[in-house]
Amino acid sequence: MNTTPNETLLDVRGLSCPLPVLKANRALRDLPAGHRLRVLATDRASVADFQSFCRETGHALVAFGEEGAILSFVIRRKSPATTVDVTTS
Repeated sequence: MNTTPNETLLDVRGLSCPLPVLKANRALRDLPAGHRLRVLATDRASVADFQSFCRETGHALVAFGEEGAILSFVIRRKSPATTVDVTTS
């Protein structure tokens, strides 16, 4: 994995479903809220997998691109859950 100040690169080219999403999930756990993870993949099933993954986890799929056989996904890590103090009168 390569890292820049606001983005980490995860190269999962050549891996098949479900490994790209599993490896991305593991990488996202170690990133701060708001940090971006760019994932490079070649498995066509990754398109639907990353859309579902982001919808279910709350991370934001902010970009998707394709250059030749390489798929690129940019995922922004969600903010930690905030606690809301609800009191009744």
